[in-house]
Amino acid sequence: MDELTEVRQLRSGASAPDRARLAPGRARLLDAAWAGERRRRRWARREFVLAGVVAAVTTVAVTASLLEGLDGPSPNGKPAALTGADLKGMTPAELLERAAEAVEGQPAVPEPRADQWIYRKSTLEAPDEEEVQVTGVTAVSQEIWTRYDGGAAAQGWRSTEDGSLRLRTTETRQGAQGEGDNRSPRELYRFLTTLPSDGEDALEAIREEDALPAEKGSTQVEQDHAEISALLDADIKPSKGLAGLYRALATLPDLALADHLVEDGTGRRVIALSEGTAPDRYRLIDPETYDVLGTQDIRGGKVIGGSSLITSAVVDAAGERG
Repeated sequence: MDELTEVRQLRSGASAPDRARLAPGRARLLDAAWAGERRRRRWARREFVLAGVVAAVTTVAVTASLLEGLDGPSPNGKPAALTGADLKGMTPAELLERAAEAVEGQPAVPEPRADQWIYRKSTLEAPDEEEVQVTGVTAVSQEIWTRYDGGAAAQGWRSTEDGSLRLRTTETRQGAQGEGDNRSPRELYRFLTTLPSDGEDALEAIREEDALPAEKGSTQVEQDHAEISALLDADIKPSKGLAGLYRALATLPDLALADHLVEDGTGRRVIALSEGTAPDRYRLIDPETYDVLGTQDIRGGKVIGGSSLITSAVVDAAGERG
């Protein structure tokens, strides 16, 4: 049973909504969202994870920033932003090489302390049975804090009564066998700092790391895609490591690039790249900075889910936003 089915079951039999009747369901959705966020670390799964459906439909500010104090765009020599016209006729390999050249020139900055937290605010898209006839998807915002050493995580949501920020914090365990990639942000970051910039060499290093349990019956190409996808989802990516990831990805078959910019959950126009083994899921890339912004799931030409980064920062405590 997937998360979408769980949500539908939670909603089944609902009568006309009022605050008292909605309260128990809201609590159950929050619990499901928190569990979904932990499962986001299980990188090898291909299905869309419905995490963070913990608030009413929100108007999401169309803003995005790089991690505060982390790699930012180089002020000099930055490639011009890609347009829809540029994408026509461009191959995935050409796009990824352009992205690698852009990000590897960004300056290196100090690594966060072990006790600092990575703050991420995202907008999530998921089908809503009551809204689908009008909008197709419901968009909600989610705030997540992950301690850099991986020892704890927190999820925030807005109270429907007074608008105050509420936090749910939990300890997390790393390195559990058989549960996908449970490496901490620090472990992912440090591995990426060692990644060669050459695509073939980077791919070899990723295979030697072999961080993900292989799915039964999976091919080497499928495993390569899973490993690279996991690293692209890392909370912090050093610029040289991200360049190596892009070039490693470019060596794999079955990539597809949309020949136009698409709109993500925040309304931004972004690059959409399909990684082959999951043809209905597109990796979203900023056409100016070439940062990874999230994913979008498409079926029958319609958006059925996704997650788009709004802003992120390194902070000293859960609940802070930088």
